[in-house]
Amino acid sequence: MKLGFVTDSLGNLPLREMLKQAERLEVSGLEINTGGWSTAPHFNLAQMLASADDRKALKRSFQEHNLEIISLNANGNPLHPTQPEQGQCLRDTLRVAGELGIKTVCTMSGLPEGRAGDSMPNWVVASWPPETQTMLRYQWEERLLPFWSEMADLAKENGVERIALELHGNQCVYNVRSLLRLRNAIGPVLGANLDPSHLFWMGADPLVAAEALGDAIYHVHAKDTLLNTPVQAVDSLLENGSLMDISSRSWSYITLGFGHGEQWWRQFCYRLKMAGYDGWLSIEHEDVLLNSLEGLEKSVRLLKSVMPVAASDFKPQSI
Repeated sequence: MKLGFVTDSLGNLPLREMLKQAERLEVSGLEINTGGWSTAPHFNLAQMLASADDRKALKRSFQEHNLEIISLNANGNPLHPTQPEQGQCLRDTLRVAGELGIKTVCTMSGLPEGRAGDSMPNWVVASWPPETQTMLRYQWEERLLPFWSEMADLAKENGVERIALELHGNQCVYNVRSLLRLRNAIGPVLGANLDPSHLFWMGADPLVAAEALGDAIYHVHAKDTLLNTPVQAVDSLLENGSLMDISSRSWSYITLGFGHGEQWWRQFCYRLKMAGYDGWLSIEHEDVLLNSLEGLEKSVRLLKSVMPVAASDFKPQSI
């Protein structure tokens, strides 16, 4: 496995300083945010799409710091009913990835409106009352499947081999079942960006999810979640309070090791290997209490202590 981090983890630093810090931390690569819910402080998508010179300069700056570009990440809602620019961000990201020779693009599946004409996305997480099923049929058949058929074709046209969908709340694809459903309908260009932090707060087990996904795992985000047991016991894990108010929430994103310890992350890496995954672990630091650089340092240190790096060389003896 190889270690890197998402560039927004140090979004407060300019590109050159962020690259210096990545080299100092001795990670191998970076996953670049291109837009969507990110201001993309290190990447001007329109400029990169238009200018071959700018693309060459970006690749050169990474090479100067002994870093690879892991993937591009358009982390937004590409099916937002009133924000077509989010879908365009994904289209342009796929095109730029092709120009840069990047084979993996990370994104979200998207969440459309509940029926034609609505102006807000609508996440259905229950099977009752009956209108929920009408909404789901519309979202999948009229919006999700046509959109991802188009994206699969666009990826192929631009040489992108893997679109890694983050299993994320408020998206049509948010768990193993929904990911495999869309993948079976569209094809193997779609796979999972397995981020355990989201599965934690939705009540799933990332260790079992890794086994269930198998070769559908195309990317991994390393992010932890604090489950605030006293609040959870009263309010459940359904949480819509401020992300900044950690003490009153039932769950919060947190620095690696502060929610689940080293033993858990050791097991996670091993389960990934068991599932056949030997790719990138990309740290996404979103802890609002810890300093971003300090939190990233602690996360890098933890993963370096547990992640497998060298290839297996075990062979049974002839006896």
